[in-house]
Amino acid sequence: MRPDKLVYMANQIAGFFKSQPVETAAAGVAEHINKFWEPRMRAQLAELTDAHAAQLQPLVREAMPLIRRPTETHGADVPSSGSPSSPSL
Repeated sequence: MRPDKLVYMANQIAGFFKSQPVETAAAGVAEHINKFWEPRMRAQLAELTDAHAAQLQPLVREAMPLIRRPTETHGADVPSSGSPSSPSL
């Protein structure tokens, strides 16, 4: 996907969550992206973060550590901190 399109979409999500309580807004952005973006889109967003940081809303930048990134070996998602995500029940 084009980098400008991913940035636009992430910023749109942040715009919605900006009206949420400050304590939960970044987590809401990350949760939405984790649920609805395919792994390739999340990986591309992570790659673009440094190059396009000035174009990303602060809320997107704050959410980045919470956005899961796919692993190359198993295709499973991991949080950007590198630790495996816990399975949901």
